[in-house]
Amino acid sequence: MEIGTTNVWQVILNTVISFFVLLIITRLLGKKQMSQLTFFNYVTGITIGSIAANMVDYEWKQFKVTIWGLIIWALLTTIVSILILKCPKLSDFFEGQPTIVIKKGRIQKQELFRVGVDIDNLMMMLREKDVFSIKEVEYAILETNGQLTILKYPEYENVKRKDMGLIPKTNQYLPMDLIIDGKIVEKNLLEVNLTKEWLFNELKKQGVNSEKEVLYAQLQSDGTVYIDKYN
Repeated sequence: MEIGTTNVWQVILNTVISFFVLLIITRLLGKKQMSQLTFFNYVTGITIGSIAANMVDYEWKQFKVTIWGLIIWALLTTIVSILILKCPKLSDFFEGQPTIVIKKGRIQKQELFRVGVDIDNLMMMLREKDVFSIKEVEYAILETNGQLTILKYPEYENVKRKDMGLIPKTNQYLPMDLIIDGKIVEKNLLEVNLTKEWLFNELKKQGVNSEKEVLYAQLQSDGTVYIDKYN
């Protein structure tokens, strides 16, 4: 009876400590909505939760060792998150890249195969976006969190231009990042056959002398450039 009582109190103590350690860790790791979690974030969260749950019925010596393991795991996750913020290239390694699965109205079969999505799943994701005909879709992008982002052809937008007797405008480009945190995203310029010289001219038109002054710049569908400068 005495041993049983001791075990009960040990479980209670372990549970209380685990609860507050887990609470502190989740506060330190930051906030993200479930829909924004990448696969890396998801696996990390599951692992930390699993470690904390298993600690409840450990003996005190084993419990103390496991607490340190939990803290180290959380520290590694925090370090990786900071590195991703400081060096966007690492994001491709840890979180992957968005994948274009429909381009100019055509399904990109090789890209679907690479990300492990079949056409049935693609059509289901389109229906979840209230798209029932693939001919309405100019671009569809599978984001790193598994969500599908859609750019429709202008004539199929929710407020249809053809219903108002207006001639729809053709999208010149797929909107994409040109500058992130003062650094030019050269691969995106190559993707749309644009040069650095063109980008520098666009910056000068808006009174920007160097890409170092720009926090974020995005190519718009009409060929203009949206610029958000550092404060």
